Amino acid sequence: MSGDGRESEGGEEEVRGARRIPGPRGAADDLDLESVPLPPLPPPGSAAPAGSVPEQSLPEQSVPEPPEAPEALMTSVPDLPHRVLKALLGAWALSACSAEETAAVEEHLTSCAPCADEALRLRDAVGLLHTDGSLDLDPTLRSRVMDGCLGRRPARIPVPEWAAPYDAETARLDALLRDIGDSEWHAPVRLQWFEEEREVSRRTTVAGVIGHLTAVDGLLSAALGLDDPLGGGEAPLDPTERTERYWSSTHRPPTRAVREPWRAQSHELIRTASFAGRNVAEASVSYGAFALPLQDALLDRAFECWVHGGDIADAVDYPYEAPSAAHLHRMIDLAARLLPAAVAGRRRSGLAGPAKDLVTAGAPGRSVHLEIEGHGGGDWYIALDSPAAVGSPERAVAQVALDGVEFCRLAAGHISPVEAAAGQEGDREAIRDVLFAAASLSRL
Repeated sequence: MSGDGRESEGGEEEVRGARRIPGPRGAADDLDLESVPLPPLPPPGSAAPAGSVPEQSLPEQSVPEPPEAPEALMTSVPDLPHRVLKALLGAWALSACSAEETAAVEEHLTSCAPCADEALRLRDAVGLLHTDGSLDLDPTLRSRVMDGCLGRRPARIPVPEWAAPYDAETARLDALLRDIGDSEWHAPVRLQWFEEEREVSRRTTVAGVIGHLTAVDGLLSAALGLDDPLGGGEAPLDPTERTERYWSSTHRPPTRAVREPWRAQSHELIRTASFAGRNVAEASVSYGAFALPLQDALLDRAFECWVHGGDIADAVDYPYEAPSAAHLHRMIDLAARLLPAAVAGRRRSGLAGPAKDLVTAGAPGRSVHLEIEGHGGGDWYIALDSPAAVGSPERAVAQVALDGVEFCRLAAGHISPVEAAAGQEGDREAIRDVLFAAASLSRL
């Protein structure tokens, strides 16, 4: 189309291939009347043309009128020049034109390809102004970005798969810590766990929780030959004792200054595990009363990082999601593998029922079918009578079903076994032993 509003050659071909544009909603009149030629007025004193002024009198009775013909309902389309129609495109995209202007613009768009393209761009831009999406970042955003980057250019020395949950959870917790203000580092946090048959709790602050994570992560640092934050030497191995020593060694209440040492330590753990190769995965990490291979110890630390991240988020009113399904499945698997030893430990303390059918090591034994539903779910068979026995579906005497996040809350000591929303079927004593053994996995 030329500048004077006439169609250029080939315009019909352009319009024929253009995309159709949905009509906007009706809106108030914002036409610039000064730019529109007005019809001539009758000379003074002369009568107005017949039919130019509608009858204003009201009917005596309110009687429904018969529907008008379709031609009478059609809106008249004003004959507006191209420059006026082009100026109305923005208002049309915002649904701010009157019915007459809307009809004129839409009729014009069927014959003017440049204006049709401009109208389409404006309508797309208006769509961006009306977003109802949440401003919170998707918890899987980091992993998706990392997967995309590594898919294009794999890392020369990648993070081992068994260290990925710890890498992800420390990064998520660090993002939370970066968002909170200085005063929120002193917000009270109640740490909860389960000892024998009762719930236990301890009050600290956000900074105190990060100090606790730093102290316990030091066990992994020592196993890899790195610096222990407690100084090594006679530092205790028990996680609770290490935490108490770390807290007592600070003469002032910890502040946000604890974040950088904790984050540097987590980075160093991941870097060292990545460079060490496959053999380091089985290196033993002692927790005092028990030991775990490094790959399970890092998974344990990822679980605690997520749990305490949720404790901090609750204290400062911050949204915090569960780990990805793949990582949560690994955490549940670790807890399920620890359950036979936990049941045996409670039995030695007189807190669980006696063994009913001892078998040789490696043989199928009496089992409970643990069915985890939803996020990170799966099926596990927990040996009841001996940690050396193998869980077997053929020898299952009971079944207990739990949601994945609910099971993790139970294993973290955040809910008691009697409060766990579990579907149960079969041997009640066996189910009770498994649920209480799951809660006994928790600690400070």
